Amino acid sequence: MRDLDGEVAGPAVDRGPRVGPSSPDSIDILAATHEQLSPVEPYRDFDAAASGVLQLLQKNLGLGLWMVTRKESDDWIVLTAEDRSYGVKAGDVFNWSDSFCSRMVEGLGPRIAPIAREVEAYNEAPIGSQIEIGAYVGVPLRAPDGSLFGTLCAIDPEPQSQDLEAWQGNVETYARLLATILGAELERQGELRKREHLEAKSTIDSVTGLYDGEAWKQLRDGEEQRCRRYGTPAGIVLIEVDSSSEDEGAASLEHRLRRTSAALQTAIRGSDVLARTGERVFAILAPDESAHALEQLEKRLIATLADAGVPCQVGGARRDPRENLRATQRHAEAMIFTRRHVAGGKDTD
Repeated sequence: MRDLDGEVAGPAVDRGPRVGPSSPDSIDILAATHEQLSPVEPYRDFDAAASGVLQLLQKNLGLGLWMVTRKESDDWIVLTAEDRSYGVKAGDVFNWSDSFCSRMVEGLGPRIAPIAREVEAYNEAPIGSQIEIGAYVGVPLRAPDGSLFGTLCAIDPEPQSQDLEAWQGNVETYARLLATILGAELERQGELRKREHLEAKSTIDSVTGLYDGEAWKQLRDGEEQRCRRYGTPAGIVLIEVDSSSEDEGAASLEHRLRRTSAALQTAIRGSDVLARTGERVFAILAPDESAHALEQLEKRLIATLADAGVPCQVGGARRDPRENLRATQRHAEAMIFTRRHVAGGKDTD
């Protein structure tokens, strides 16, 4: 058989069914390919991104425990964890000063130590005597202002190959990406708080014009979500106005409550939440407040109320990262109870 150019053609070769753009076979192949590819969706938030990064790093590098952590004072708070060796989970709290990460951040040890015991700074860290750490990986996470937020880190009970060091650049890149997502979220928290405050204004105390008890619970629980997600600190201060007499009239009480409200508003920050939560009880939620700042706030409130001629008891507590803000409020209530009885007062509603 000759071809169109007059040349002798070789034997016909069966190449199977021809697959074109519109043939049934091509449609089947495209459908199968589509089924094999999962959609690449963006992570919904920092927590989801951190979890995805930890899963990927553990899959590629191994190591028994990967964490994203927050440093707050000497608390080392686990925000996200992928663990198959130590039983560590999100919400666990350790001592920052005991950790390898504290020494890594100070430049006393490398970011990757395949054989941790060979690094003097890590060998001397107290956490090494509490759990078995054969290998370590750690990179700082920076907040938008450049301050230390926490770390992206990993440990394993067994020493690892020196090949682990080749991954340092990758781990640092993941840390930068997480810090970028974190920074964007943290910058939005101020606007989110403002929105929550506006929504809570639908339930206002008629006497003082402050948030009432229902609004307080809503705002407190919203702040708790931020504390748990980012490891941020917060404090609660309660103020209980003393009763002047057993036969105090409603008008007289309302006058003192308004005077108390006005005085308290001069002593708090714009980001603080002030509410009337009981008949003679006011509550202040102070987000992002250090222990020292919370102590100063209590002193400022006591002085301000004394100047306003409002006899009262003041008690505050700082959120323990192992607990929540409801527990913090109970601690503040216990402080009020103690101070009231030390002062020789009596229980009031």
